[in-house]
Amino acid sequence: MKNLKILCVFFVSSIFLILGCQEDDASVGDIIAPSNIQLNAEIIGQDVDNPNGDGSGLVKFTFSADNALSYNVNFGDGIDQVVTSGVVTHRYTMAGLNTYTAVVNAVGTGGLTSNASIDITVFSSFDDPVAKDLLSGGVGNSRTWYWAAAEIGHLGVGPTFQQDPTQFTFPAYYTAQPFEKAGDPQSSCIYEDELVFSLNANGQLTYQLNNNGQTYFNGAHSAAGGGAGSGDDVCLDFDTSGTSIVSLAPSSSELTEVDSRRTDMIFSNGNFMGYYVGSSTYEILEVTNTTLRVRTLDALNPALAWYHIFSSSPPTQDFETIYNNLVFEDNFDVNGAPNPANWTYDLGGGVNGWGNGEQQTYTNSPNNVIVENGFLKITAKQEGSGYTSSRIKTENLFEFTYGRVEVRAKLPTGGGTWPAIWMLGQDYATNTWPGCGEIDIMEHVGNDQNTIHSTLHYPGNSGGNGVGNSTTVSTASTEFHNYTVEWTPEFIKFLVDDTVYHTFPNTPTLPFNNDFFLILNVAMGGNFGGAIDPSFVESTLEIDYVRVYQ
Repeated sequence: MKNLKILCVFFVSSIFLILGCQEDDASVGDIIAPSNIQLNAEIIGQDVDNPNGDGSGLVKFTFSADNALSYNVNFGDGIDQVVTSGVVTHRYTMAGLNTYTAVVNAVGTGGLTSNASIDITVFSSFDDPVAKDLLSGGVGNSRTWYWAAAEIGHLGVGPTFQQDPTQFTFPAYYTAQPFEKAGDPQSSCIYEDELVFSLNANGQLTYQLNNNGQTYFNGAHSAAGGGAGSGDDVCLDFDTSGTSIVSLAPSSSELTEVDSRRTDMIFSNGNFMGYYVGSSTYEILEVTNTTLRVRTLDALNPALAWYHIFSSSPPTQDFETIYNNLVFEDNFDVNGAPNPANWTYDLGGGVNGWGNGEQQTYTNSPNNVIVENGFLKITAKQEGSGYTSSRIKTENLFEFTYGRVEVRAKLPTGGGTWPAIWMLGQDYATNTWPGCGEIDIMEHVGNDQNTIHSTLHYPGNSGGNGVGNSTTVSTASTEFHNYTVEWTPEFIKFLVDDTVYHTFPNTPTLPFNNDFFLILNVAMGGNFGGAIDPSFVESTLEIDYVRVYQ
């Protein structure tokens, strides 16, 4: 084992730089750390008149080491690069005269490393302050961008260059249709992405991708997320929690689109803009306060240019129903028990708390279910050491296939409450759940007060593996809202106040092509409801009306 300290002096174009180099060299048997590191840095355009370069910010690094298998270069500006050769050119994009400490880590057998560092002062004249402000909302602010899912071509791919440089290159090979990826669990995660740009007082732009747990991977790149590395595009669990430094540079692409901004964004730490194609460099085609269009080259196939369109507003899906014939209605305008022509009851504690470990006992007592002053009221109560509530249903009274269900409701509060508006396949007695299918139009838990859930259960997707989505309703328990499902042979759409937030593709192989019946209830605790607040006394689900159209 030996340690070496080397003072290196390099001469570049008559301007000399004094570099502090540190080398740690070690060998253990046949495992040998790299040694004899040589490191040089040449500032492009450097001469007597421009000792810090020509303003391009480009620096050419050359390095070598005995017994090195690869090199990890940290350029000192938040960007790293792993290379096997000893030459790399890097652009420093922070405008002005800035000093960076670049570190080269030479990696040898057994993962042993040695390193050398160099201080370099570089001048960059490139900046795009307007783009920074538009991306972030200005100094000291952050702006969140979302996929512009309603626009044709919000995701697309086309050629890397065009024959006629005066013509706009577009995603000629493929363009996504509005909300094309919605509803499919293998692709819908893309619309959950939140891309956050921030700008600090020093003019440094940073970026964070909040993917809500899953990233949409190009099939050829899916191995980076633990997938097969081939086949169809897929949503995979992938951590994107880190913050990236965003460097801006003149566009390096071969494209010369007439409407391109010609500014590249380069993300540190390998970060990316939602759809994973292995690239961390994106050319800004257009940026305004409301729209961001970018292009990036596929890392495995640079002949392909991927196009993305983002919006500063969350995606919303326009809704136009195909069902307008009212076939079932209860406006709860007669005081007393629910209308027996429409509703019957599930009673008792069920098996294993109705299969979910719930704590309530269902009754038909007016203490738990009653129609008053034009509203159905289902009240969960603390009674002795337990809880009572009610669950009513249209089983054997009204069952249907396909249609639009609309329920106007105000939800209970309290930790452990679990109100639900849902439907169950009528053949559940012979076609055991989840084979019969379950459509959860609305579920809410008091332990997550502002979140509304929609979920589908079917073979392979039972319990916690149901296919669902959620949306935020801040006044769910203080105001009435419309909870709706549009159920067709082709899709099942879930809405709150006529805004679609979850679309599921229906197919003939699924159980959602047979008769279902409606269920209204408030559960307590259980697998989804969670811990019950010890101070809970009672809370009520109020329903203004239930309507079904076909």
